Amino acid sequence: MKKAILATKVGMTQIFNEDGVLTPVTVLQAGPCVVTQIKTVENDGYSAVQVGFADKRENLVNKPMKGQFDKAGVSCKRFVREFKFENAEEYAVAQEIKADIFATGDKIDATAISKGKGFQGAIKRFGQHRGPMAHGSKFHRHQGSNGACSDPSKVFKGKGMPGHMGSKRVTIQNLEVVRVDAENNLILVKGAVPGPKKSLVTIKETVKSGK
Repeated sequence: MKKAILATKVGMTQIFNEDGVLTPVTVLQAGPCVVTQIKTVENDGYSAVQVGFADKRENLVNKPMKGQFDKAGVSCKRFVREFKFENAEEYAVAQEIKADIFATGDKIDATAISKGKGFQGAIKRFGQHRGPMAHGSKFHRHQGSNGACSDPSKVFKGKGMPGHMGSKRVTIQNLEVVRVDAENNLILVKGAVPGPKKSLVTIKETVKSGK
């Protein structure tokens, strides 16, 4: 991996290309991120670049993190993440990483925490079928049969049942960058990106071969 950045989700819109074709896009406020630390094999046992994103008030940061930011000579950041870049030695502390590291046509992987939907039934959660909706039916939208009684006398693990839905770490791979606004640090990605508005999104160059 050579390119990655942290972003927040602004929302969705649509754009038209030169041929008049409409494309739905997700707008991401990508960076600017600042390098807060360089991890090396000699000191840390592995090579990586630690970056910070989104300013945070100093009184909300604990002393160890504040000392780290002061040592790097950068302002306090809300989000701190590490990227294992192949060219980590090319980065320097306090260096800024902006949206222009990506270009139109690049393929990326977007990772975020999906929208939480609370406790949901099996129909909404797993797309199971409902029963007959006639008055005589005693089975409408609730869970169906869970298994045999005497053998195996248990419910097998992994059976789709009602429970908490959403609010999980989700990665959508091989998304296409439609447009990059370097002046405003905006990246327009074709299609949907997981997470609600204002949520943190990690953008990395795709691990798939379809480039």
